[in-house]
Amino acid sequence: MSESSIQLKVFESANGNLPPLTPVQEEILRLKKERKAVLLVHNYQCAEIQRVADFVGDSLGLSYQAEAAKDAEIIVFCGVHFMAETAKIVNPSKKVLLPVMEAGCSLADSCPAEELAAYKAAHPEVYVVAYINCSAEVKALADVICTSGNAKKIVDQVPADKEILFVPDQNLGSWVADQTGRKISLWPGSCYAHVLFSVKEIEKAKKAFPKAPVLVHPECVAGVRALADIVCSTEKMVDYCKNSSADTFIIITETNMLERLRNEIPNKKFVAGPTAVCACNECKFMKMNTAEKLRDCLRDMTPEITMDEDLRSRAYIPLKRMLEWSKR
Repeated sequence: MSESSIQLKVFESANGNLPPLTPVQEEILRLKKERKAVLLVHNYQCAEIQRVADFVGDSLGLSYQAEAAKDAEIIVFCGVHFMAETAKIVNPSKKVLLPVMEAGCSLADSCPAEELAAYKAAHPEVYVVAYINCSAEVKALADVICTSGNAKKIVDQVPADKEILFVPDQNLGSWVADQTGRKISLWPGSCYAHVLFSVKEIEKAKKAFPKAPVLVHPECVAGVRALADIVCSTEKMVDYCKNSSADTFIIITETNMLERLRNEIPNKKFVAGPTAVCACNECKFMKMNTAEKLRDCLRDMTPEITMDEDLRSRAYIPLKRMLEWSKR
């Protein structure tokens, strides 16, 4: 596909006009009730799965929604592996299921725990700030966790005399360094989907919708972030679009985030951020989850996330520290 042939993909507000539930969706709702399960669905999941969710949101927010769901005996996390692990870390007494165990993450995979352990051994004074998009083993090696929404606030509270290593996302880390003025060493990791967005195509989208604010996720590269009216997490994108007087927005993150926006915010339009070859940008790992696989997971009660208690408790320490710092 040539650059000139790319047509922007615009999501119109649903305004409550949703299609009837499919038989598979009906079965998911029935099984969810029978199993006393809570269904957590990440913003990047397909519309068919978002429709049957108990909660739709980002990974950490969903994990704590599960903790608050006291009547639920089972957590089903529709996302990728590290997200389901996080749910298990903060909900050790509950069974946590993931529809597709192979649903991984290029960003989490970019920071193997053994390599981080070796780095720490060679640099014993380093203070590790770990983006939540990492494995439980990496969380256990971190001093504090952050999200894309609170990264600046967390880094601001790291003692000034500490040498910071930010893992695993170099793009989020460089943005935080710019925001805080702190000197930060960056782990060479990235989300394969977020680095695909094209500066040239986004500039074309801005010309096509000159009054539309551009919202960019901080996992994007610096050139794309420079085009933004606001760089923010997916949860803050929802708040921004709800409260803005604008009626059209250009959203630079995984395309299915726009499904949530169109369902929750009436009478507005959302333009998917284009790449150099496509009008949208989907994460192949997120899309490994399907409604059929979710139904099978609830029916068969597998695959289940299991974790050694020592690992879980060590990974929880920097998560708990993040929560404490977030309240300051």
